[in-house]
Amino acid sequence: MTENTFSGFHKKKVSERQEIIKEAVQLSDEENASLSNGSLDLETANRMIENVIGLHSLPLGLATNFLINKKEYLVPMVIEEPSVVAAASFAAKLCRSTGGFTASASDPIMIGQIQLVEIPDLEKAIESLEKEKESIIEYATSVDPMVLVKYGGGLRDIEFRVIESERGSFLVIHLLVDVRDAMGANAVNTLAETLAPRFEKISGGKVRLRIISNLAVNRTASAKAIWTQKELESSTKGKFKGKEIVERILDAFAFADSDPFRAATHNKGIFNGIDSCVIATGNDWRAVEAGAHAFASMKGSYKSLTRYHKNENGDLVGEIELPLAVATIGGATATHPSAKIARKILGVTSAQELSCVIASLGLAQNFAALRALATEGIQKGHMRLHARNTAVMAGAKSEEIDLIAKKLADEGKVRVDRAKELLEELRGK
Repeated sequence: MTENTFSGFHKKKVSERQEIIKEAVQLSDEENASLSNGSLDLETANRMIENVIGLHSLPLGLATNFLINKKEYLVPMVIEEPSVVAAASFAAKLCRSTGGFTASASDPIMIGQIQLVEIPDLEKAIESLEKEKESIIEYATSVDPMVLVKYGGGLRDIEFRVIESERGSFLVIHLLVDVRDAMGANAVNTLAETLAPRFEKISGGKVRLRIISNLAVNRTASAKAIWTQKELESSTKGKFKGKEIVERILDAFAFADSDPFRAATHNKGIFNGIDSCVIATGNDWRAVEAGAHAFASMKGSYKSLTRYHKNENGDLVGEIELPLAVATIGGATATHPSAKIARKILGVTSAQELSCVIASLGLAQNFAALRALATEGIQKGHMRLHARNTAVMAGAKSEEIDLIAKKLADEGKVRVDRAKELLEELRGK
């Protein structure tokens, strides 16, 4: 798979794109057909959740141009919002000259929390628990309730925290669990419930909650990319100088990192990218978002998840770091047919590699938004793509859609009433 294989990909018909991707990643005829027909059947859906009455579909697109750790990726994105896939692809293209994205992911360590209340002596309880820590880890390894040890995972460490609340002080135990390529919720929750009686007996307290934490501070991913002044200037066709664009983006970043009102929208844009790939691969985007937003607040106020600065050449350097608890096994990653196809298209072999791709996508999405906001504004490009949806809402069909959309964009009047007028004119009414 090369960059040239997907040159002009966005200009091709859907059927042509499907043939290209079928050839590129060796999709079977059945897999390729499911891209058109919708791969999730009612029987499978009824086993996934309760009270099923039907299916709800969203578009599946591919972000192109992604070079991550010197490897080419096609990134599947499930999203209903126009311009997001195009923006990510454009951002990835602009940093290819400097090597694309460099990304890394930590070990897949999740936190299981056990709450202990009504402890007679907190200090003494912690001292006793510390003494028993190694024996508890050995016990967890021996029982291995979710078969993590067999695959190189398992309980790695135990931490103790005293929490002050309106109901008094209580102890929270953190189980640091290596979950390998799983998201880890079932494994961590099962282990917490298995070990809770031991902690209760040693501490003299009473167990309340035993549950995974989605603030996965020990399971983070980071990505970095450089956008040159030359590429930045050419991206605006010379309307803005590269040096000026760098300064404008740095000002935009400073705004997001200093003001929570702006940071909320700034980070939402990051998740336009992250969520779409998390959904496409059958992962839990609510868990990922919850953890990342909490992570963005850990310094006392809500901050940007990305950072930008100039290097010695005056080029723009962008970076992102966030918790990313995503899986390549278990849950919907194993049961949803489209998730399996998405993973095949991606070609990732581990949860850590998937995290690297998703972090890079989040950075690309954020850069694209900041570049647009800091130069011509986001509405020009967004409304051009939104014009197609407007044409459909007005009743346009097949070839009419692109014709009406172009006229709407050219006029700068992307409204349903105007689309209806143009449609009537086109049909000679």
